[in-house]
Amino acid sequence: MNTDHIAVPVRNNPIVERFVTLQGQINGAGLLARHRGFYVTLFSLLLLAYGAAWAGFGLIGNSGFQVLIAVALGVLMTQFAFLAHEAAHRQIFTTWKANDWFARLVAICLAGISYAMWQQKHTRHHSNPNVIGKDPDIRPGFVVFYDEAAAARPRVLHFIAKRQGYVLFLLLPFLGISLQVDSYRHLLGKGRVDHRALELAILTVRICAVPALAFVFLPAPLAIAFTLIQQGVFGFYMGATFAPNHKGMKVFAAGDRVDFLTRQVRSSRNITGNWAMDFLMGGLNHQIEHHLFPTMPRPALRQAAAIVQRTCAEEDIPYTSTTLRASYRIVIKYLNAVGHGRGSVFDCPLANNLRQPQDPGRLTSSGKPRSP
Repeated sequence: MNTDHIAVPVRNNPIVERFVTLQGQINGAGLLARHRGFYVTLFSLLLLAYGAAWAGFGLIGNSGFQVLIAVALGVLMTQFAFLAHEAAHRQIFTTWKANDWFARLVAICLAGISYAMWQQKHTRHHSNPNVIGKDPDIRPGFVVFYDEAAAARPRVLHFIAKRQGYVLFLLLPFLGISLQVDSYRHLLGKGRVDHRALELAILTVRICAVPALAFVFLPAPLAIAFTLIQQGVFGFYMGATFAPNHKGMKVFAAGDRVDFLTRQVRSSRNITGNWAMDFLMGGLNHQIEHHLFPTMPRPALRQAAAIVQRTCAEEDIPYTSTTLRASYRIVIKYLNAVGHGRGSVFDCPLANNLRQPQDPGRLTSSGKPRSP
């Protein structure tokens, strides 16, 4: 019997279809349109602040107030990193080339990290958020993020298990240095790296320039403090911005079959707040919308959140949104639970109570409307 022409029924996936509908709503609302004026204004203001900080460095001279300049520079480095992140996601310019070069130059010259390193690492994270063995952001290290990694931890590190949630925040000031080390490892590695020589040259000049200026114009003790404080603020600010977004959320095994919408929403957490929080976190407080629509510009994320919340409520997908302070408590509690080998069954009541949208209609932790 010839079966070549027998039609095979196609099974529709309702959630996949719902994401297609969600994409249509987002496009119809114009939320993927570029906001070039916003980014030009923001970049200009940050450059002015950066220039003012260095002018202050020159005017203040040998003074303890240089600590304030170091803090300001660390904050500005992080803000520039946010801009590079947005350009790398094609949020600023209409062409790939313009976004790519803007992200590269801002990341290397102003944030002091390799764009090539960050791009390959962050791309893997977006493709598989919180997926064991695939997401580099949950790769086991001094702190582990899931039970299997905790069980495999060397015995010498068991002493930190019960308090590794606190250890994470103690390590954040060193994140900037870690990113620079990773930058050189990537650029000096054997794999293909676009513009390897250019990035190496600019990155080396950038990393050496700040300590050189500090030691030329300041006494050695103050120069050391200036350099370390700037790096520490940069690392802590970066880490404290990224940590609330996924830590303590659903972790997936490498073989789990989960649709795109469910995976991105369940592995991400939003942080509530107004426009000031949007600025403070570089738009990453709308982590769910950013993961669903990576090319969406920062000014559109808040409006998109209301649309995504409705979709999640209709599909019974938990949409988690909480305050920044509460998110840190959740992260610490979760990591401590992982240290005890209980992360896979972790269910934080605080997280469930605070899983609510930013509009007047509240959702339960399952994503359904909460009764009045």
